[in-house]
Amino acid sequence: MNFNQFLLILRARKTIFLATLIVVVCTTIVVSFLLPKTYKASSALLLNYKGVDPLTGLTLPGQLLPGYMATQIDIISSKNVALRVVDQLKLAESPAVVAQFNEATQGRGNVRDWLADLLLMKLEIVPSRESSVVEISFKGSDPQFVAAVANAFADEYQRASIKLKVEPLQKASSYFNEQTKLLRDNVEVAQSRLSKYQQENGIVSVDNRLDVESNRLNDLSAQLVAAQGQSMEASSRQQMAQGQRSAESPDVSTNPLIQNLKIGLGNAESKLAEVGQRLGQNHPQYQSAQAEVQKLRADLRDQLQVTSNSVGNNAQIFQQREAAIRAALQAQKDKVLELNRTRDEMNVLAKDVENAQRAFDTTSQRFAQTKIEGQSDQSDISVLNPAVPPISPSGPRIMLNTVLSIFLGTLLGLGFCMLAEMFDRRVRSENDLAGILGIPVLGLIEWKAQPKRRPRLLNAFFSRRRA
Repeated sequence: MNFNQFLLILRARKTIFLATLIVVVCTTIVVSFLLPKTYKASSALLLNYKGVDPLTGLTLPGQLLPGYMATQIDIISSKNVALRVVDQLKLAESPAVVAQFNEATQGRGNVRDWLADLLLMKLEIVPSRESSVVEISFKGSDPQFVAAVANAFADEYQRASIKLKVEPLQKASSYFNEQTKLLRDNVEVAQSRLSKYQQENGIVSVDNRLDVESNRLNDLSAQLVAAQGQSMEASSRQQMAQGQRSAESPDVSTNPLIQNLKIGLGNAESKLAEVGQRLGQNHPQYQSAQAEVQKLRADLRDQLQVTSNSVGNNAQIFQQREAAIRAALQAQKDKVLELNRTRDEMNVLAKDVENAQRAFDTTSQRFAQTKIEGQSDQSDISVLNPAVPPISPSGPRIMLNTVLSIFLGTLLGLGFCMLAEMFDRRVRSENDLAGILGIPVLGLIEWKAQPKRRPRLLNAFFSRRRA
């Protein structure tokens, strides 16, 4: 079917087309006038999700998510907010509303839930495409009521958003309060253990005492080294003094008494030799000189023994002093090690106190901040434009409905024309004839309609006019 055939069909079925169009348009106009007037009130809210928290001064991370706006719309249209609106406006307390509820639901269910569902059915939430503004609209037959409901939804949404933010903080505050008490007890226990340990060990200042004992240990180490040197030297002198060549020992040879005895012995031996040349061995002078030499030799031998013993005693004294210093050094080492162990144990206890105190301070700070945030009623949602009672109704829109009815009537008229043509197909042109019979068209007889004759009364009327 080409466009020419479509126009021929429309021309032939114009009665159906016009009748359908007129019926649809007239019905729409009549229904639009008969429908009750509806009013629409809107309240604009600003969601300041790009700002900062007025309490903590931190950027709100949850509000930077892509689904934040959709989440807020779901909160506004939630039944929880609708129930709050019902309670705020006290709709469930109206006897007329209760009667309507009983009539509509046969007394089944709850009037608050029923009213909340009705409010949500007439609620419209429209977010702005490129801004943070959300428009809450409500439709109804009463201008004052629709404005009150729109403002109530805005107010209850603000309260619900505050509650949703505050309730988790309040629970967290309770948790931090319990943890703070537990950590305070841990700090007290750790401090008590540290104090008890200091009292049991008599510790005032471990570091100062350790410094003194360490210095003393260093002094004893130096003394031990010196005593070891002296002891080794004394042992060497003792070995030389008590050996077969003890006379060559420096300690023995440098003894003044031995030197005097040696000198006296030399003189006595010289005198004995001189007397022996002059006198015989039985002469009294010779025997006297010989007895003196023997006495000096005995005295020299005794003195050598005494000096050698003295050197040995001196070596024993140095060895005893070395042993005493070594014992004192070992005792000092044990004391320093004990102090180190005591300091390590006390450092562990002090570290426990420090860790417990740090955990307590951190938890206390977090508890204080969470408690303040949990008591805050600040909201990042503000009412930009509150709803006011509308002056003119928002519906029904007669002009819009009329235009839509013309469009719909045109479509229906065209559809009915095509249906009528399908059930009663006729030849409208030579193309239809060629298409139906499948033979070529050889000629076309044009039909000229005769002009319609006018009735006699009209002819008489026109003839009189001309006269």
